[in-house]
Amino acid sequence: MSIQWFPGHMNAARKKAAESMEKVDLVIEVLDGRLPQASSNPMIEELRSARQRPCLKILNKSDLCDPVATKEWLAYYSRQKNVHAVALSCKKPSDVAKITSLCLKLAPHRGTPLKPLRMMIMGIPNVGKSTLMNALLKKRVAKVGDEPAITKVQQRLYLGNNMVLIDTPGMLWPKIVHPSDGLMLAASHAIGVNALIEEEVATFLAGVLLEHYPALLTARYGFKTQGMDAVAVIEGVATRRGFRLKGGEFDTEKAAHIFLQDYRTGAIGRISLETPDSRIALLASYQPPPSLGEPQTEENEEE
Repeated sequence: MSIQWFPGHMNAARKKAAESMEKVDLVIEVLDGRLPQASSNPMIEELRSARQRPCLKILNKSDLCDPVATKEWLAYYSRQKNVHAVALSCKKPSDVAKITSLCLKLAPHRGTPLKPLRMMIMGIPNVGKSTLMNALLKKRVAKVGDEPAITKVQQRLYLGNNMVLIDTPGMLWPKIVHPSDGLMLAASHAIGVNALIEEEVATFLAGVLLEHYPALLTARYGFKTQGMDAVAVIEGVATRRGFRLKGGEFDTEKAAHIFLQDYRTGAIGRISLETPDSRIALLASYQPPPSLGEPQTEENEEE
């Protein structure tokens, strides 16, 4: 299953962000800490690199992440030029309070009355940008909700006398290259429900948890995972929750929805869907599909 979702307002948001990038000093990129690279928009990297702007990467929802994986991601980003990463929860005021000082360190020549620090907050939909904005300004200036693509226009806000925040709409990119990225994004609620089938997304998620977090599945749902496959996990959730259709068949649609909700809220436990090592392995194994008109190889012809 290859998931793609790029509503028209996102293309307009990209163009506006490209125009504004010239007039900012740094980028605050909000990531889902459970899938930092899968939730990192390559267009953001392209835009900020073109203008050579430093980046503070916020691995949000740290309270939902596997702490071991988070530590590995922080080390991974610390090796990148002009990048600083921090793991936190945008819902915790004490965590958010650290952000302004980190930004000032990345742009020490700014942050005075004559030269205010200009920061652009960017990220994919439903990753916590609006929650961060409200926490930084200590008032509700951005609409927050548990659905992607709520913010659709750019807004400029002032944080004290010496800092300016530019909030941008959540942006995905026109083509998600790796199918597993689309599934991770869908599982984490960054993609509109009209672009996915929940049962397929839940089955993918069940496979990841079977491989890396089987004990959490047992603790949450009470079944032993030995010998189970991903489909059996969803059926197991249906059994434990009593989700049956008329005739006695499993209501896997309802079970898939509840399973995804349990993951998103942290009810299953602290989970990370990727690590730096798994990302490196994914990129190493990737083979782009042949372009239109490209001759097939002998191997493909035999198939």
